Amino acid sequence: MAITHAHSATVWVADQDAALDFYVNKLGWEKAFEVPMGDGVRFLTIAPAGRAMPGQATQLSLAPRSWLGEGENPPVNTGITFIADDIDATYAELVERGVKFKGPVEVMPWGMKATWLYDIDGNEFFLTQE
Repeated sequence: MAITHAHSATVWVADQDAALDFYVNKLGWEKAFEVPMGDGVRFLTIAPAGRAMPGQATQLSLAPRSWLGEGENPPVNTGITFIADDIDATYAELVERGVKFKGPVEVMPWGMKATWLYDIDGNEFFLTQE
């Protein structure tokens, strides 16, 4: 027996529908899983387009902030890295779609090109290419 992969990582959002719209229509991802949880919220995951099938990619769970404990604030830097096959083209396309970035693509001290992007809730993601 062994752990085979990570299912999902949680991203805290103010509005699940608005977050779903951002990830689908700005980043080009797709809804992977949705199950009602009561009180108007749901367990909702998204994944890169074409990879929303189980085991094909780690998904992001768009979790409502109401699930955080009283007085808890979600982290801004998620610690999550996205990989692009062509970071320069991906950056240009996402900027055109209105996605906010910390700055332009730059060469990191270890030699890879990278930048940081933000979703509509201010969650920060690292974007690089392998």
